[in-house]
Amino acid sequence: MKRYWLLKTEPSEWSWSDQEANNGISKWDGVKNKQAQKNLKSMTLGDLCFFYHSGSKSRCIVGVVEVTREWYSDDDDGGEGAVDVKTVGEMRRCVDLKEMKEHKGIKGFVLLRQPRLSVVPVEEDVWERVCELGGGFFGDGKEDGSSSDES
Repeated sequence: MKRYWLLKTEPSEWSWSDQEANNGISKWDGVKNKQAQKNLKSMTLGDLCFFYHSGSKSRCIVGVVEVTREWYSDDDDGGEGAVDVKTVGEMRRCVDLKEMKEHKGIKGFVLLRQPRLSVVPVEEDVWERVCELGGGFFGDGKEDGSSSDES
């Protein structure tokens, strides 16, 4: 069963541009908080994650990545562990934190209750609502101009 997550990063540390420039594949590591680590450990292959820019200049969901390697020990970051993620696609429109706070259907989102946590689960209905707010993401099968009708 596919699950959904949100991964936070400061754009000055690792941005969406960095993610895309790295062949779309990266090791998500450096997570110190025990609850956030527990969330990383719970991720399975194929889970989708919102890529969220945090910080004072930008607080928004900018893209989507997919888990390509489950939790593993990583001696490079002090043995805290990591998961690998691959770019799926950029949001058609970034979804700002303020916009999410104002949306009634997203009130229970863990991001809004525990704003300092860097890795949070996303309920499926919240995932769908956020995707609606952003017009979806490139790679979601709903590309402009595509048709599912067979000729």
